[in-house]
Amino acid sequence: MNNQSMSNEKTIQFVDRLRQEAALPTEDVSAGKVTKETQIIAIYGKGGIGKSFTLANLSYMMAQQGKKVLLIGCDPKSDTTSLLFGGRACPTIIETSSKKKLAGEAVAIGDVCFKRDGVYAMELGGPEVGRGCGGRGIIHGFELLEKLGFHEWGFDYVLLDFLGDVVCGGFGLPIARDMCQKVIVVASNDLQSLYVANNVCSAVEYFRKLGGNVGVAGMVINRDDGTGEAANFANAVGIPVLSTIPANEDIRRKSASYEIIGRPDSVWGPMFAELAQNVATSQPMRPNPMTQDQLLGLFAAAAVGRDVVLEPATQFDMCGKTDTSKPTLEVVYDEV
Repeated sequence: MNNQSMSNEKTIQFVDRLRQEAALPTEDVSAGKVTKETQIIAIYGKGGIGKSFTLANLSYMMAQQGKKVLLIGCDPKSDTTSLLFGGRACPTIIETSSKKKLAGEAVAIGDVCFKRDGVYAMELGGPEVGRGCGGRGIIHGFELLEKLGFHEWGFDYVLLDFLGDVVCGGFGLPIARDMCQKVIVVASNDLQSLYVANNVCSAVEYFRKLGGNVGVAGMVINRDDGTGEAANFANAVGIPVLSTIPANEDIRRKSASYEIIGRPDSVWGPMFAELAQNVATSQPMRPNPMTQDQLLGLFAAAAVGRDVVLEPATQFDMCGKTDTSKPTLEVVYDEV
C-alpha cells in the first residue's frame, strides 16, 4: 500500500470515528456545587457586538488588579481569546480532544489552557459550518472541563463568552443548569442587539420560574453613540448599566490591531477598572423582559418600521390569474 492509500485509509477511519462519536447520546453535564469561592459569570450578546473585546480587556484588568481569572470562549468562531493573545489562534478543546482521542492520548491542561500576564484562557471551539451542531460542541466541551476538574479550580473569576443570538440548549447551558451565578449582557443602541439582550433576560426569567438561581447582573453598553436606547432598555427590564464604552475611533483602531486597552496605564484603564469593580460587586437580579412592542417602543417609529400595516394576502395573490376555491375535506356533521 502506497503512502497516498495509507493516508486516505486513515482519513476514512478518522471520519468514521467522528460519526460514531456524534451518534452517541449526550450525557447530562454536571451542575455540581462549586467548591471554591469563585464567581462564574456568563456574558451574552449578539454576534459582533463586542463581547470578546469587552472580556479580553476586562479579564486583563482584573488580572492586573491581582485577581486570578479564567476566560473561556464558548463561541464556535473561537475568537474570544484572539485579542488577548495578539491575534494568535488558541488550540480549541474540541479540536484537541478529537486529535488526542485519535492518537489514544488523554487531554491535559497544558494542551488547552494558555496564559498571558496573569490571565488564563481557553476556547471550547466548535464544528465547521455545516458539519455539526455548535450547541453540542459546547456541551462536549464542558464535559471535558468536568473531567479536567473544572469545579476544583481555584479562580477568583471564570468568565464565559457565549453567543446570544442562537436559540440553542448548548448556548443556554449556564442558565439552564445553574452553572454560573450571574449573567451580563453586552449590547448597543440598536434594535438587534437589544432584541438578543431581551431574549437572554427572558431565558433567565423562564428558568427562574422553574427553580433556577441565575440572575442578570447588568449590561455593558458598547459603541455608545449617545442616543440612549440601550440605557432605556436596561432601566425598563430592571438591570444596572455596568459600563458605557463610547463609539471611539481610538478604541476601534486599537481593537482591530489586537491591542489590549484595559491596562492600568492606558487612557482607557480607568473605564475598565470601574467595570471590573462593578462586575465584582454586581448582584444577580431577576429581570422583567419586554414584549416585542415594548422593545420597538424604545426607538422612533420611522427607524424600526413600527408604522407598517400588515395586509393579509389573498388566494388570488398566491395563485395568480385565477382565484380557485377548492372544496374542503373537513367532515361536517349535521346538527341533530
